[in-house]
Amino acid sequence: MNKSIILLSGGLDSLVCLGLCRDKYNVELAITFDYGQKSAEKELRASKQLCDYYKLSHKIIKLDWLKEITHTSIVSSDVLPEGTDDPEKSAKAVWVPNRNGLFLNIAASFADSGSYNYIILGANKEEGLTFPDNTYEFANRVTAEFEYSTMVKPKVLVPLINYDKNDIVSLALKESMPLELVQSCYDSTEGHCGKCESCTRLKNALKANGDTYYTSILF
Repeated sequence: MNKSIILLSGGLDSLVCLGLCRDKYNVELAITFDYGQKSAEKELRASKQLCDYYKLSHKIIKLDWLKEITHTSIVSSDVLPEGTDDPEKSAKAVWVPNRNGLFLNIAASFADSGSYNYIILGANKEEGLTFPDNTYEFANRVTAEFEYSTMVKPKVLVPLINYDKNDIVSLALKESMPLELVQSCYDSTEGHCGKCESCTRLKNALKANGDTYYTSILF
C-alpha cells in the first residue's frame, strides 16, 4: 500500500494539504523543521497539535547551521515585511537559501529508508508567483532528481498548486479542518501578530470567505 510523508510547518497550507491527502495518500509521517526561525516555537507547537489531531507520527529536525547562513528577516533581528503590497520586495526579505530544496531532500532520505511513495509540499499558486520553489515546475524537477538519488523514487505532490489563499481557506472551511490550530505567523510574538505578510494573507483570505469565527480566534 502506498504511503506518504508531509512537510508540516503548522501553517494554513500544510494543514489543508494534510486534510486533503491524509486518507487519499495514506499520510503516516509529518516532518517539521527548526532552523532558528523567529516563529519556530509556535510552529513546532502547532505541528504537534495537528499531528495529535490527525494521529500522525511526528519528526522534528533541527538545522541550526541554516540560521547561520541566513540573513533574512525570518531569522534575523530585521523587521518583518508587513502587508502584501510589494510581493517581490517581501519575497527577498523572507527568502531562506534553498529551504524547500533542502527540506525535500531530507524528507527523501526518510522516504528512501521507510519506503514512502510520496512527499507532500504545501506549495500554492499565490506564493508561486514570487517564490520559485513554490511552483509545479520545481516539484517536478525535484521528483526527477529523486529518480537518481533514491531507490524508492518518491514523487513530490503539490495538491494546492492551482489554489490561492482564498481557495485554500475555502477548502479548510468546507472540509471542517481545525483552523484553530493553525500557526501562520512569521513573528516570535505569542499567537498571530496580524501584521506580517503571512498573517495578512491568512486574515484577508478569512475575510474573503466571510469568516468571523476563526478570525476572532486567530487574530
